[in-house]
Amino acid sequence: QVQLVESGGGSVQAGGSLRLSCAASGPAYYSVFMGWFRQVPGKEREGVAALYVPSGTTYYADSVKGRFTISQDSAKNTLYLQMNSLKPEDTAMYYCAAGPPSSRRITDSQALGETLYKFWGQGIQVTVSS
Repeated sequence: QVQLVESGGGSVQAGGSLRLSCAASGPAYYSVFMGWFRQVPGKEREGVAALYVPSGTTYYADSVKGRFTISQDSAKNTLYLQMNSLKPEDTAMYYCAAGPPSSRRITDSQALGETLYKFWGQGIQVTVSS
């Protein structure tokens, strides 16, 4: 089992920044892929950013490229999402997720897809006002 606890959400004005943190505990095998997802009421959850831990390869949704950065502090077992130039449309509940290795080569869309991930945090709200 992997436990994930998000922190750092809140309210910010458009153009501002927030950094989300995700403290992870449990076997590292299940945290080879780490990701951030978001969801607004009435819509499907979407992948925002992902990290393949062994190589450091990162993946981003087009909507956040150049504004969001995913990173990890392995010593602290903590995943981060630095969000800059925030827009009202970034308002959502944000979730941290962890997944085990895959036997197949992963495409960008798969890295940002829910099926790759087995463990989820409880979510944290981010609200961006105009």
